[in-house]
Amino acid sequence: MKIEGHSAIVTGGGSGLGAATARELRRRGARVAVLDVNASAAASVAEEIGGLAVACDITCSDSVETALATAREQHGPARLVFNVAGIGGAKRVIGKDGRPAPLEDFRRVVEINLVGTYNVIRLAAAQIAALDPLEDDERGVIVNTASVAAFDGQVGQEAYAASKGGIVSMTLPLARDLAQHGVRVTTIAPGLFLTPLLHKLAQTVQASLAASIPFPRRLGRPEEFAHLAASIVENGSLNGEVIRLDGALRMAPR
Repeated sequence: MKIEGHSAIVTGGGSGLGAATARELRRRGARVAVLDVNASAAASVAEEIGGLAVACDITCSDSVETALATAREQHGPARLVFNVAGIGGAKRVIGKDGRPAPLEDFRRVVEINLVGTYNVIRLAAAQIAALDPLEDDERGVIVNTASVAAFDGQVGQEAYAASKGGIVSMTLPLARDLAQHGVRVTTIAPGLFLTPLLHKLAQTVQASLAASIPFPRRLGRPEEFAHLAASIVENGSLNGEVIRLDGALRMAPR
């Protein structure tokens, strides 16, 4: 599917990988709605690219429905959906004090990363399925964001790995489910990328992380994630696939 002229939704578009994706889509001619729980961050990116900023909590159905309706009113129906919103977090099952990890911490990560992603998919897919088909009877494309932690989760990453593993596991069933509606579904599993979170780390720590990547021996650039996300849209045969974008990184236990 060509990107130019179509309407796109990017969750988590206010920073990091989401912001880079929003910029790349706009560069390729899409009308981009930047969705983010941080309204000011969304507004900043939207102003930069000439897009639409929409405050949105992906775990809340009413919030997502309102965001999709706002984007549709301003840009027309969206055929392209990029689920980039998510949070990190690491906590050992048993803390140094011998107490078990709070269940609420685990639940929050899964609720945002996994349930929130599915919430956007189910609501956006229903709208896409009602659109007229394009070339090859295609109606739309959904690109999700997992992590290499889905495969190589480190100590303390139980919640994060479970949430991203859930996204990996539902990619193929979603692609099969939505095939009848002409909607493709894929997932990108990024490795270590120079997002705002890593930017806060000392240069020595960044260098240490980069040294663990076989090649290229550096942290990934958000623009590389965005380029892959856009390329998935334009390659009509990509469907039901999870693509690791990690420079051949395999995470160590710690």
